Amino acid sequence: MSVQPSETILPECILIVDFGSQVTQLIARRVREAGVYSEIAPFNSAAAAFARLRPRGIILSGSPASVLDADGPRIPEEILASGLPILGICYGQQALMHQLGGEVLLGDAGEFGRAFIEIASPCALFAGLWTEGEKHQVWMSHGDKVTSLAPGFRAVASSPGAPFAVIADEDRRIYAMQFHPEVVHTPDGGKLLRNFVRHVCGLAGDWTMAEFRKTKVEDIRAQVGFGASGGRVICGLSGGVDSAVAAVLIHEALKDSGADQLTCVFVDHGLMRLGEAEQVVSLFRGHHNIPLVHVDASTLFLKGLEGLTDPEAKRKFIGKTFIDVFEAEAKKIGGAAFLAQGTLYPDVIESVSFTGGPSVTIKSHHNVGGLPERMNMQLVEPLRELFKDEVRELGRELGLPEIFVGRHPFPGPGLAIRIPGEVTRERCDILRKADDIYLEEIRNAGLYDAIWQAFAVLLPVKTVGVMGDSRTYDNVCALRAVTSTDGMTADIYPFDSAFLSRVATRIINEVKGINRVVYDYTSKPPGTIEWE
Repeated sequence: MSVQPSETILPECILIVDFGSQVTQLIARRVREAGVYSEIAPFNSAAAAFARLRPRGIILSGSPASVLDADGPRIPEEILASGLPILGICYGQQALMHQLGGEVLLGDAGEFGRAFIEIASPCALFAGLWTEGEKHQVWMSHGDKVTSLAPGFRAVASSPGAPFAVIADEDRRIYAMQFHPEVVHTPDGGKLLRNFVRHVCGLAGDWTMAEFRKTKVEDIRAQVGFGASGGRVICGLSGGVDSAVAAVLIHEALKDSGADQLTCVFVDHGLMRLGEAEQVVSLFRGHHNIPLVHVDASTLFLKGLEGLTDPEAKRKFIGKTFIDVFEAEAKKIGGAAFLAQGTLYPDVIESVSFTGGPSVTIKSHHNVGGLPERMNMQLVEPLRELFKDEVRELGRELGLPEIFVGRHPFPGPGLAIRIPGEVTRERCDILRKADDIYLEEIRNAGLYDAIWQAFAVLLPVKTVGVMGDSRTYDNVCALRAVTSTDGMTADIYPFDSAFLSRVATRIINEVKGINRVVYDYTSKPPGTIEWE
């Protein structure tokens, strides 16, 4: 049985049409930072999203494609004829001109990276921000360029490589820019997008987590029912922030119903960080008084991982076994009509491909997504409109402790993908201790919140060492720490040598089984954040 999530009650919003840019998600984030709700839809399903969302404005993304290609993606006619404010970015600008009567030609050189545009005349996008004659830094990334404007448009800013860097038809409230305002390399980009959604589209910018919380509680009650006539919900807890916030939000919606409608199932696979399983049990049973089934399945998982060394094989085994254990516990509970998950917005955004083939799979992700097809349940996914940082904000709004809400991301397969090679209970225990020391030192140095993700990796390599007067032959531990805004790209955190030396000394002295510590200096790309 294939189950679709329920319809949600959406606030006034901006629709972002995705033409395949790698940074389209950043547009949505910048719009939400302006206090306005936004959703992304691929160009080939944008007309349906337009009808469903009834947006107050449209933003058109960039793209690796060319409007000059016969099969280049196009703006739906419904959007062009809507009379709503439109903002085109990079390819979005070119598509507007191509479809509205302007001209776009293949660029002979293109323009990539930092550029400076000169403001030629006032424009609603520039209100309170840029004035005539000023020059401002932006980020360009285009080959094709607009060479002739469609009727009604005028150029309001230019650069040496883009004479129509920003264009406007203020009568129709259609604006477009050749650069990317959504990236951090355009310092005022967020303010430009804010001007569009707040001033041009006329939105109040009052979309807050408090409002989302209130609306979502109503959504949950409408879907599940409330009280004796309401359905029962099972929520699968992974120990991470997403599933925890989803569970607490659902608990808030149903806690006063007079019926025990929510039960959480925490499948403990024995692959979590030091003390994490105990934290989860304490948070739900003690702090929130939410019914919780704690299943210690560590022996089952570790036994099944014996002999597995391929990263994908480990991930698939853990995902399948998680589903099997969860399903068995759900049957014991019985009577549940709904399955709750901590699915986030990046998980449900449909990616766009112009080659007709599948995207390359970097790694499979562990979720409870296979359950609805095997169990006769409807999905409850209260976080499916949120990004990760928004989930943390909602967690704080719900009163979850900061030490839990602010934790670095942790993969579903846990320590299994931080132990290249075979996973054993002994190697998990070694890694847990080393990782705990590393994170403790990061916290002591006041660096935890400045780092997106930090963790230790236990390598399948042994080296010779000397401790006291004895020769050792023990494991190598690698330390990883990265900065990022969304995990899509990441750079290494530049610890000073004194910090790394202090951490290495503690790990080698306090963790039996490790005699050498190294630091991973690889950014993403070319590497991934996790080692497997």
